[in-house]
Amino acid sequence: MTTRRQFLKKTGILTAAAVTPLQDIFAEMGMKNQIGIQLFSLPKMLSENFVGGIKMLSQMGYKELELYGPFPFSTESAQKRWSAVTPQLGFSGSGYFGKSIQEVKTILADNGLKTPAMHTDLDTLQNGMDKLGEAAHILGQTYVTLPAIPDEKRQTIDDYKRIAEAFNKIGENAKRNGINFGYHNHGYGIKPMNGQIPLQIILDNTDPNLVFFELDIFWTASGGANPIDFLTKYPNRYKMLHLKDMKEKKEFSGDGGNASQWIPLFSNMTTAGDGVLDLKGIVKKAKEIGVEHYFVEQDMVASPEIALKRSLEYLKTKI
Repeated sequence: MTTRRQFLKKTGILTAAAVTPLQDIFAEMGMKNQIGIQLFSLPKMLSENFVGGIKMLSQMGYKELELYGPFPFSTESAQKRWSAVTPQLGFSGSGYFGKSIQEVKTILADNGLKTPAMHTDLDTLQNGMDKLGEAAHILGQTYVTLPAIPDEKRQTIDDYKRIAEAFNKIGENAKRNGINFGYHNHGYGIKPMNGQIPLQIILDNTDPNLVFFELDIFWTASGGANPIDFLTKYPNRYKMLHLKDMKEKKEFSGDGGNASQWIPLFSNMTTAGDGVLDLKGIVKKAKEIGVEHYFVEQDMVASPEIALKRSLEYLKTKI
């Protein structure tokens, strides 16, 4: 029987390990799983039994979590926006799901999980960065990410230019607080507006050292674009990826600018590997350009105990 040391020697890893950390070599070979999950994939379960839900994710094999707000320290406007939509969602849990931040830290540690990122709102990013930074440092998070631009702030090309300016200021403030600011794209801003691509306006007018990006492959494809094209055109800007699949190729009925266009497409989301998106090619390109975190996100998926495990198993064995 070949021993572990013989295997390392035969493959050349033992020699390389003298100058390169062994965990880095295994990671490059695809032998180390660090696949994460955005908790909005199973919010109802976590609302009802946070500890049980976290334990389930750990036992499945997930290694990283991306939290979503609002949090106890989020601004009043953020809390009100969330309260307004929770009756339609059927749950109200978010942030730390009724736990203290120290309790969350302990629960994650007990289950071998890390949380490198959180989703939060624009108002809190602009007016509560000190609290965001404090919370992020407690949990070991390095990215605070805006999941969506409020509707009223993205109606024109000039709006997008103003958002880019605002993002630079947020990114600068985040850096002062020892964290990084990121923006997660939805489906809006991908189709042309007055001959320009709004998402590219944000990418082209933000400081690469202050503003980072999280690519949602489903919403990008729903907007009519190929995720690989954005990863290729903007290397080193994308640090996080949201992974899910698409049952069939479908785009928004319009520009993807409002919820009435998003909602019909939610049913087109599916488990990773069960759809038509080139997940293998997307992840290959993401690794080439420096993406650091890969989060499965299947928004409020039915039967998360089945669907989320299947996505993880596909990503572990196929990519």
